[in-house]
This record gives sequence, C-alpha cells and structure tokens, in this order.
Amino acid sequence: MPATDSGARVIPKRPAPPPPNYIRGHRQRLRERFDQGGARAMPDYELLELILFRALPRRDVKPLARKLLDTFGDFNRVLSASASRLQQVPGLGAATVTDLKLVEAAAHRMARSRVIDRPVMSGWTALLDYCHTTMAHRETEQFRVLYLDRKNVLIADEAQAEGTVDHVPVYPREVVKRALELNASALILVHNHPSGDPTPSEADITMTRRISEAAVALGLTLHDHLIVGKERELSFRAHGLL
Repeated sequence: MPATDSGARVIPKRPAPPPPNYIRGHRQRLRERFDQGGARAMPDYELLELILFRALPRRDVKPLARKLLDTFGDFNRVLSASASRLQQVPGLGAATVTDLKLVEAAAHRMARSRVIDRPVMSGWTALLDYCHTTMAHRETEQFRVLYLDRKNVLIADEAQAEGTVDHVPVYPREVVKRALELNASALILVHNHPSGDPTPSEADITMTRRISEAAVALGLTLHDHLIVGKERELSFRAHGLL
C-alpha cells in the first residue's frame, strides 16, 4: 500500500536509484567476457561477482567477492559453506546467501542426474565427479551410502550421518537395514575428509570391515568405499583395503 503522511495524503514510493555508471559499466564488461569465453575466461572472484550481481544490484560487489574467497579459500568452498557461516561475512545478507546456495544446489542436481538410475560400474568417472562435487569442499565429515540394484543401477543416494571436522558416527546395522528396505543388492560407501587428505584412518578401515561383514551375512555386495579429498578420491578396493 502507498505510504501516507499525517494528513492521509498519499506519498508515492520512490523507485530505487540505478547503480552508478562505473558499476553498470563494470558489470556489463564482466557479462560480455563470460558470454565470449565462459567461466574459464574468468578468475574466481569475477565469477562470484556475476552471481552476486542479482542479489546486490546497486553495490560494488568486488570487495565482497574477494572477502568471501579470503574467508573460505576458493570458489567451491564459498558455495559449499553452510548458510550460517556465510551469514557471518559482513555485507552478506539472507537473500544473497540463498542465491549462493541455489547455485550449489544446481551443481549438485546436475552431477546427480548423470549417475542416478544408471549403471554405476560402467559410469565410474561420472560417479567420482558426483562425489567430488557434492562432498570435496564440505567443512565437516559426511557419510553417504549409494544403494544399487542387481544390475548395479544406482537406486538411492542417502546421507546416513553428519559429523565433525574429523569424525562421523556410522552404524553398520543401519546401513544394511536400509539396503534391505530398498531391496538393494549392493552398496558403495562414500565419505569425505575435510582436511583434504583422503588417506583412511584406522577407524575408517575398521568401520568398513564391519559393514562388509554385515553385508556378506545378508547376501549384499560392498563394491567399494570411497574417501573424498579436496583434490582426489581414494578407493578402498583399488588400494587393497576391501
């Protein structure tokens, strides 16, 4: 409703002023560079600027983009940071945080579409890409289980547990119980190491052995356990640990 003064006279709402010319010119140049060369033609802070433009249409967002990269380390870690952590950055409001999380969600959805309802063993590279996209830059450990049918088609991808920076609680009985509920025949375990180093700990090896034993007892196949680091993934089966 229009605002009124004390005499009930209607006071028209003033439109928001356009951004200064130097901001408009800078944004147009970035858009043209992206149109011509795509994301590869742009450093991380400029790509972040393009994302921030929509939520902050009248601000110079370059300082904010650089602040985000300084705080979280790189483009991927900015997008994968929790909403609560992002909102602690001065100048980053709820609407802007939502825009960043939407970009992250879109990336996850696209990566997932390449593996769900498809034979996993013949599309191993796509599976590794999906695991890296969704987990490599998390700040805390997450344990996921990929459930497969008799043809090794991925039928479910579920986060079983969330943990701290160096530990996540896993219950083997719950993992295999869920496999039976889904009528799965095989499974792949996946978890991340926020430190960036995918080398398995003794706890990782022990937990994997217990799940493998529970799976065998119920006629299930444990294909692999993948640990996702920042730059690479480690396969238990490839390293003779399974």
